[in-house]
Amino acid sequence: MFWSRLPLGLADSTGAHWDWEVTASVPPTDLTVKGGDDRNVSVYFVFMPETSLPKPQAKLTDLLGNDRARVLMYIWGGDHRRGEILPTPYLNELGRSLILRPASTGQARERVNLTTDFQRAFGTEPTRLVGIAISADSDDTDTQIRARVSNLRVETAR
Repeated sequence: MFWSRLPLGLADSTGAHWDWEVTASVPPTDLTVKGGDDRNVSVYFVFMPETSLPKPQAKLTDLLGNDRARVLMYIWGGDHRRGEILPTPYLNELGRSLILRPASTGQARERVNLTTDFQRAFGTEPTRLVGIAISADSDDTDTQIRARVSNLRVETAR
């Protein structure tokens, strides 16, 4: 997993966009099942209330252990429909997966509204965006993924 803490100036970001490409895909899996949740690429947006902002040197694992953190994951993979919001088998109420593309190959440009998607996923206004992570997972299906994410940008309201 690649993780980056964001500068405080991006904490109120309302959107993001990126390009991604998958040239070798895992098969479709049920992303709600622990131990069967392989996916090509996940882009994680990590949010926390201002009163709980992590220390600058905090690792992603530190944040995932904090019950005030919320993780919105955009997914390319799984056997689910575009726009579906799923619970995550590892984060319980702290995380939600939003399917952008089912398991497949191809390339795409995504533009997401973090505010709207957070409200849909968690039923509340988003807290402060503190970091972004990117991961892939193919161990359960014992397959290989070839994928990349590029041109990732967060957007603040003007």
